[in-house]
Amino acid sequence: MDAKQAAGQMPGPDDPGFPAHHAPRCDDLGELDAHLTECRACPRLVAWREEVAEVRRAAFRDQEYWGRPVPGFGPPDASLAVVGLAPAAHGGNRTGRMFTGDDAGDFLFTALHTVGLASRPGSVHAGDGLTLRGVRLTSPVHCAPPANLPTPEERATCRAWLSAELDLLGPGLRAVVVLGGFGWQALLPVLAEAGWRVPRPRPAFGHGAHVVLPATDHGRELHLLGSYHPSRRNTYTGRLTMPMLVEVLREAAALGGLPAS
Repeated sequence: MDAKQAAGQMPGPDDPGFPAHHAPRCDDLGELDAHLTECRACPRLVAWREEVAEVRRAAFRDQEYWGRPVPGFGPPDASLAVVGLAPAAHGGNRTGRMFTGDDAGDFLFTALHTVGLASRPGSVHAGDGLTLRGVRLTSPVHCAPPANLPTPEERATCRAWLSAELDLLGPGLRAVVVLGGFGWQALLPVLAEAGWRVPRPRPAFGHGAHVVLPATDHGRELHLLGSYHPSRRNTYTGRLTMPMLVEVLREAAALGGLPAS
C-alpha cells in the first residue's frame, strides 16, 4: 500500500472501488493490464482463484499457477475483439494468458489460425511464442469463478476494466465477437458505458447473430457478432463445430478490415 492509499485518498486492491477508480485513469493498455493484475476487489473470486492455484490439478501439479486476474491479450491497435466470460480455473488462471492452456483455448486458437489471425493453432503457455494479428482477446470478468459462474455483483465490479479496455482500443475497434450467451449479456452494458449506442430492446444472443451499433463519439459503428462458446460441452456434442466458428471469425475479420485466409 502506498502513502495515498494509506491516507484513504484512493482505493487499494482489496477495495470494491479499485477497478472503477483506476481503470478509467489508465493511459494505455499496458498500464491497464498492470493495475488489473493487482486487483483483489471480489473476495469470493480471490479465494477461489488462489485455492485452485495452491491445490492444482494433478496433471499440472509441477507447475506454478498464475492465480491472479488474467489481462487481455493481443495488440493495442486491434480492430477486432473476441470476448469470452471469464478465465478457466486450470487454463488462464494457470497460465496467466487469456484462453491459454485448455481445450476451449485450443479450439479458439485453431480457428483464429485458420483465419490467419493467430501465429499458431494451439496455446500451451504464455511464453510459447503465439502472437495475434489485429485481434485482442478479453472478457467481462478477469478472475476464474467457481463453477464458471461469476455473480452479477462480480460482473458489475469487474466491468470497469473491460469498459476502459474497449475505450483504449478506441475508434480503431470495428468488430467484436462474443463467445456465449453469458458473455453477450455481460458485454452489452459495457459497450453502452464505453460509448456505443446499444439498441432497445437489447439484441438477443444467438450463434451467427450480427448487430450493428451506430457510430457515436467513437466516430465509427461497431459490429457485434455472436458465437457459441468453444467449451468442451459445445464442441464435443457438435453444437459448435470448427467450420461454424471459422465462419463467424472470418466475417468478423472482414468487418474489422483484416485480410483473412
